[in-house]
Amino acid sequence: MNRDRSEKELLRRDLLFLLLKLGILAGFLFLLFRLVFGLARETDLSMAPAVKDGDLVLFYRLDRTYARGDTLVLKKDGELQIRRVAAVAGDTVEISGEGLKINGALQQEKEILEETRQYEEGISFPVTLREGEVFLLGDGREHSADSRVYGPVPEQDTEGTVIALFRRRGI
Repeated sequence: MNRDRSEKELLRRDLLFLLLKLGILAGFLFLLFRLVFGLARETDLSMAPAVKDGDLVLFYRLDRTYARGDTLVLKKDGELQIRRVAAVAGDTVEISGEGLKINGALQQEKEILEETRQYEEGISFPVTLREGEVFLLGDGREHSADSRVYGPVPEQDTEGTVIALFRRRGI
């Protein structure tokens, strides 16, 4: 009888220890994904074909030094958006009938399938970026609300750099 009781006590203690370990692991993962990494889901065609509707991206929150061509996540109007850095601090951006010009040089973007045009309801060009600003464009240029509409984005308004893409449909 005492043996059954002690075995039950050991089992109960082992179960509590396991639950404690699982709780610590869950807390660690929660903090890791709250402070260091993040997940965002693409909900439109603004980054097609590189990031499709329904894809998930994993982003790194701690490094906010961006270079041209980086894909990043930002929070705009309460929702997460995925965009590509077209220009950084010190660059002058111009969009004309010829296309996208950075520092006077017409950009040859092989992965962009649509023309880069200025929006009527957007900002005026040329724009020179100040320190701590980035100019963001979606790859799906005809469907993207980006810096052509809301202007340069302060780096502190960004969430982080995309480090992985998880394709959810249409593989």
